[in-house]
Amino acid sequence: MSVAEPRRIVLFRHAKADWPQVNDHERPLAERGRKDAAVAGRKLADSGIHYDLTLCSTATRTRETWKLAVQEFPQRPKTVYEERIYEASPGELIAVLNETPDDAQNVLLVGHNPGVQGLAEVLSGSADGDARERMSRRGFPAAAFAVLSFTGSWKSLEPGVATLLDYWAPSE
Repeated sequence: MSVAEPRRIVLFRHAKADWPQVNDHERPLAERGRKDAAVAGRKLADSGIHYDLTLCSTATRTRETWKLAVQEFPQRPKTVYEERIYEASPGELIAVLNETPDDAQNVLLVGHNPGVQGLAEVLSGSADGDARERMSRRGFPAAAFAVLSFTGSWKSLEPGVATLLDYWAPSE
């Protein structure tokens, strides 16, 4: 693929987690989270984006979110479980994305707040329609996702280079 073709990044926050007596990294999804993960998966599949790669945090709630969401996809993309996504800042997430091979056109990142929301805000120098306003109004609740596009190599991904194309969050 040419670096002149637009790339897409979908930033997907894990679904609603439960609060059992386990360490934060091992928190599972709540019942509502399991339902919302499947709904988000259908919305992601309906977007028509063919995902080449999924980068997923190693936390239990992100792995469970991805497992439920990907069942809705017509084809499962390659998945890499990446420890650095857990508790990552927007800058740390950019560093992970900068390592993406250039043959991947569309990447889905399954992570956590505040990093995922911060990354969507930092990357999006512009927005289509009311996507930014909807994201600002709703924040980035559990199971929300933002779709961004940029042109260039993954190594060139930096603040302000992307356009926020869409934003979705489950209804409360």
